[in-house]
Amino acid sequence: MEKYLEEIREEQKASWNKSSHQWKQWDELIMDFLKPYGDEIIRKLHLKDTHVVLDVAGGTGEPGLTIASKLTKGRVIITDLADDMLVVAHENAKKRGIENVEFSACDVTELPFDDNTFDAISCRMGFMFFPDMLMAVKEMKRVLKPGGRIAASVWDAPEKNFWITALTKVIHQYMEFDMPPPGGPGMFRCAEPGLMTSLFKQAGLKNIMDKEVSGTLNCYTADTYWSYISTASQTAVGALSLLDNQTREKVKTDVYEAIHQRYPEGKVFVESAALVISGEK
Repeated sequence: MEKYLEEIREEQKASWNKSSHQWKQWDELIMDFLKPYGDEIIRKLHLKDTHVVLDVAGGTGEPGLTIASKLTKGRVIITDLADDMLVVAHENAKKRGIENVEFSACDVTELPFDDNTFDAISCRMGFMFFPDMLMAVKEMKRVLKPGGRIAASVWDAPEKNFWITALTKVIHQYMEFDMPPPGGPGMFRCAEPGLMTSLFKQAGLKNIMDKEVSGTLNCYTADTYWSYISTASQTAVGALSLLDNQTREKVKTDVYEAIHQRYPEGKVFVESAALVISGEK
């Protein structure tokens, strides 16, 4: 089992490193898209100005950079499995003049920090991809101070996330996905009602709350939607890479049609939904 988990980690590390330049290209769109979920995480952390905060699976920097901008006397450490994603995060910090932030490439199940180090921990859209989610939340709890809070977001059910299913439903018509093993990493792995609150309880957290939050992928046009989803979504890129050029063009045509049917007036603001879960040590 340990070898299996290690293989998943290495595959994910390579995949996220490879996609870092696409995330950089689409960073403004992606950060606007995910902002409602980061904002709710921040609300749930009950931050104080002197807090030391850990942002797990921080990718290109959010919500860690926004948290750092609010802490004039505190600081944030942003971690991610992929070094190349953190390179982009560091660039974003410099652009915004945020200096009270550090970066650490590491695995969530082996955080290089002492027990009881952090006042709060954020994790936006990371849990779905952790090979062992319970191990991850236990490790977060280990480095959290007593009374400190953890807040995380995960994608809600597929039917509430047309931003990705507009493509994946079409692709399913042309090919069969290799389904992940039960409980294995995947975009909607954490959408099952009560799953995340149960994990937080098993890890020994208390005062656990969850909330559904809505968001919008503001593409404006079908062209922008296709350009983004076909280059920056790992799920989409992986599936499309298995198709020949002719089939890929058919998928593109069908996706455009699905978008036009959903948004006949041409204003492509694609709906999404996530769950934000919080708990206290």
